[in-house]
Order: sequence, then structure tokens, then C-alpha cells
Amino acid sequence: MPSIPLDTALSPDEAERLDALHDHAILDTPPAPDFDALARLAAHACGTPVAAIGLLDRDRLWFKARVGVAHAALPLEASLADDTARALGGLLCVPDLTEDPRFRDHPVRQMLPDWHFYAGAPIEDEAGHVLGVICVAAPEARGLEAGQRQALTDIARLSWHAIDAHAQRRTLARQAITDPLTGLANRAHFDQALTVELAHAMRRGEPFTVLVMDLDGFKEVNDGFGHAAGVEVLRAVAERIQAQVRTGDVVARFGVDEFGVVMRHGGRDDAQVLARRIVRAVANPIALSSGDTVGVGISVGIAAYDDDVDSPRTLLAQADQALFEAKRENEKRWKLFIGIR
Repeated sequence: MPSIPLDTALSPDEAERLDALHDHAILDTPPAPDFDALARLAAHACGTPVAAIGLLDRDRLWFKARVGVAHAALPLEASLADDTARALGGLLCVPDLTEDPRFRDHPVRQMLPDWHFYAGAPIEDEAGHVLGVICVAAPEARGLEAGQRQALTDIARLSWHAIDAHAQRRTLARQAITDPLTGLANRAHFDQALTVELAHAMRRGEPFTVLVMDLDGFKEVNDGFGHAAGVEVLRAVAERIQAQVRTGDVVARFGVDEFGVVMRHGGRDDAQVLARRIVRAVANPIALSSGDTVGVGISVGIAAYDDDVDSPRTLLAQADQALFEAKRENEKRWKLFIGIR
């Protein structure tokens, strides 16, 4: 059975399958003990020197785990993944690739000329999307006993659970450092980023700055238009702040209407330019889903790393002091902390 041509447009089903695979964010990830164990188990159960867990990307079969396989991936047309995915009964077993007319001239014979025996089972998610295959191979022609067939399909099922567990761990890890309302970093992530950046600056002497921000007029919007409107405002402000920073800078939401930025590789002047952009961006009117338009302002306190800074707490205290002065003066909306010399 020929593999699906790769130069055709994706069918809706194939696009949906690829979306399901990519949603699990497992492609091109490092080796993992649970997947390695499943590949070894497949090789042991089937008595083969070769076993692999492969994931079906658009144009390649990428191996998450492999035993006796030198390739990290194969071109999809040079693998038996598509044929395995379509196999009747959920298992493809080919005693001898050189004798089976379906595969005698298959590109896999050129890629892996020493393979004769092949067996594989599809790895399906709960919606029936085939995300990959678990396969075994051997240089000699042979078959699988009933118990080995069952073992291979069972390992395919376990492989799906391992993929799902990987995605759940990733989601939990992301949630642990993310503000659920805005999608920005949370305070824990901000504190970690600040600690790492301070340690780097103390070693290398490279400048960086911290900005802490507080919305002006948010309470009036929240009280006047309701909690849902307040949520829309916070999300709009978060998007506007995020749009002003550079890749690598960390933007976080601290409290109800408090935000912060760890600005890497930027000194006082750079931070003041950023503060000016943020103030201008946030000041633009915000259109609510109700049809109303509201406005808020933002005050910014800036503290830059120097030799007097010995801890994250010191830098944050300086930024908080600058923020207090910015709100008190109420002139240009941002203030740079200047220590007493």
C-alpha cells in the first residue's frame, strides 16, 4: 500500500490530526525515561533488536524513543508509519519486507536495506487521531505470536498515556508560572527571573533594569462598569505592555492592577524609553465588549542595577520608591530611582 503523497494539500482530517499532535508539544523534545522504557519493553516482548516510538509529523517520522535505530527521524515516505496507521485490526505485521509485494519496492527498503521483519501498532489519542506508531523490526524474516501482538498493541496504548502525561506536566508547569487572568508571568516567575538576572549581572557587570507599574483609574472603571469590564481592561493593558518589550524581557502581573518588567541588557536610558512607550500605549482608549470605551493610565517606577544592589529585594524596593514618587508627582507618569550618593 503506497504512502500518502506529501505534495498534496492537507485534508481537514490530517490538519486536525497534526493540530492534535502539535498541541502536545512533544516533537523534538529530549529523551525521556518513560518513553525509553516503553521502547525497551517492546523490543523485549517481541524479541527484536529494534524498537521505536515514532511520532507522525507532516513530512517525517520523528523518534521519541528508539532501540537499535541510528536515525533520529525518517522521511515519512521512507517509513511504514502511514501504512501502520491504516492497518486493519490496529496492527501491521510484515514477516518479510522483501517478499511482500506491497513493500518490496517501498522506499524503506532503500533507507533500511537490512530490515526484513517489521511490525507496528498505531498510537491513537482519545479522539482517534493517530499521533504516532510503536514499531519493532529484525534483520531476519519472522512473525509475531498472539501474545506478542497483544503486547505491542498494549504498549501503543501506554505510549499514548505517556504522551498525554507529558502534555499535562507541561501544562501544569506553565500554569505554575503564569497569571491565569492575563497570560503574563506571575509573581513567582518574575521573582525567579529577577534573581537569575541579578546573579548574571553581578558576575558579568551587565546592566539591567526593573520596572514596577500601577494602573491609575482602574478602581473607577471596575466600580463604574463592573468586574467583567475590569477584567477586559487588565487583559488589554497586559497586551499593550507585552507589545512594547523585547523578546527575552519578562512581563508579569503582581496583584490586581500591578505589573512588572525585568528588562534584560538595558540600562537607565533604555528603561525610560520603554516606560514612555508603555505609558503612551496604555493611555489609549480601551473599547469594551459592551460597546463602552474607558481609559486608564499607568505609573512606572524604574530601578537600574548598580554596585549598590545586593539582592532582588533591594532593587524592588528602589523601583517601588520610584513608583511612589511617580504617582505623587503625577507629571510624566514614570520615575527613575536615584540613590543618595
